[in-house]
Amino acid sequence: MTTPEIGTDEQPHHWHEDANPSEGGRLNWLRAAVLGANDGIVSTAGVVMGVAGATTDHTAILIAGIAALSAGALSMAAGEYVSVSTQRDSEKAMLALEAEELEKMPETEQRELARMWREKGLSRGTADLVAAELTAHDALRAHAEIEFGIDPDELTNPWHAAWASMVAFTVGSLIPLLVIAFAAQSARVAVTVAVVVLALGLAGWISARLAISPRLPAIIRNVAGGLLAMGITYLIGSVVGTRL
Repeated sequence: MTTPEIGTDEQPHHWHEDANPSEGGRLNWLRAAVLGANDGIVSTAGVVMGVAGATTDHTAILIAGIAALSAGALSMAAGEYVSVSTQRDSEKAMLALEAEELEKMPETEQRELARMWREKGLSRGTADLVAAELTAHDALRAHAEIEFGIDPDELTNPWHAAWASMVAFTVGSLIPLLVIAFAAQSARVAVTVAVVVLALGLAGWISARLAISPRLPAIIRNVAGGLLAMGITYLIGSVVGTRL
């Protein structure tokens, strides 16, 4: 069985339906910023709480927190850059293939565009007219937006996502680090937990608002996850600290 050639009506277009729509540059770095801040709060709080469970040495706790902040921020930036770069490469590949299809079988592509508009609720006549006018104006953009959710002029930017993620992680990490650095030794753990709970609640609220989803479940999930992480690492630190 031979694979249909580009430029024939036999070529399937099912892969278009499986493509993940681009969130757009702005939503991309906002998402990266919120996730980065949340990860910074939880991971750094977990590290300093774990060390605080093992020792009361103020210097050791600060060194561990700074190391967690530095490694985490760089890791988040690198990971986000790789992830978004992969997404951008995928978007470019889809646009290149679509451009080739438009060049070799423009009539078939226009019929496909009209069909997609009919699937969205337009009558056949209106869909045909819309497809014809959009094709005449900018065929590639018309197909990219309706098939992939991509704006060819605003592809996801890996550098924006990487910097946003790194800065947000650093800001989030500074919250538990500064609190545990300046709080009195007798209240260090309690104050850190309280401040981290407030910070996680705020991060959960912001993420829910960006996603236009219920606020309370997001806040509860965020706070519960942070408390669980801090509790487990503190327990591990306490056990390890008594045996070393």
